[in-house]
Amino acid sequence: MRKVIVVNHVTLDGVMQAPGRPDEDRRGGFQHGGWAFADFDPVMNAAMAEGMARGGDLLFGRRTYEDFAGFWPHQKDNPFTQVLDQSQKYVASTTLRKPLPWVNSTLLEGDVARAVRGLKDEEGNDLVILGSGELITSLLPHGLIDEYLLMIHPLVFGKGRRLFTDGGPSTALQLVDAKSTTKGVIIATYRSAMAREESG
Repeated sequence: MRKVIVVNHVTLDGVMQAPGRPDEDRRGGFQHGGWAFADFDPVMNAAMAEGMARGGDLLFGRRTYEDFAGFWPHQKDNPFTQVLDQSQKYVASTTLRKPLPWVNSTLLEGDVARAVRGLKDEEGNDLVILGSGELITSLLPHGLIDEYLLMIHPLVFGKGRRLFTDGGPSTALQLVDAKSTTKGVIIATYRSAMAREESG
């Protein structure tokens, strides 16, 4: 069975909105876009490279997919571009239509939880979610997320779209790995209680 692994940057108050660029996501009047890059250092770069080298298929919500598809294929001198291009990408959306524009992209149609459960039951690479907060929110009540690799930045915004939203299900997690960077970012890996029970 494949695992679903969330890989995201978050602030201390749980905000995950627009870590990459100032104009990435201004919903709700968010003015702090691009906040993650000031905290990159060799420790974080190594952790991200290790995660990318581990392989895995990618699982996106519509908004993150469109943002990545509009940016990464054009970054010819970036080592992550080839990895992202070659990765199998699954996209959960009710508005996108086939064919999807980015190479190796597959549209998940119908009920997203059922589709992701079907992917988990297949043999193959783990499924990695980047960004895609609304997709994560839709999967949490079904217990479909197995691990979280979180880069927790020493920032508090007090507003913005959060990884774990109000009204979501109660979730028990176990810390299985943690390291800190020279910029004060905690890189933490958490495993869900349900995933522990299945593997044990």
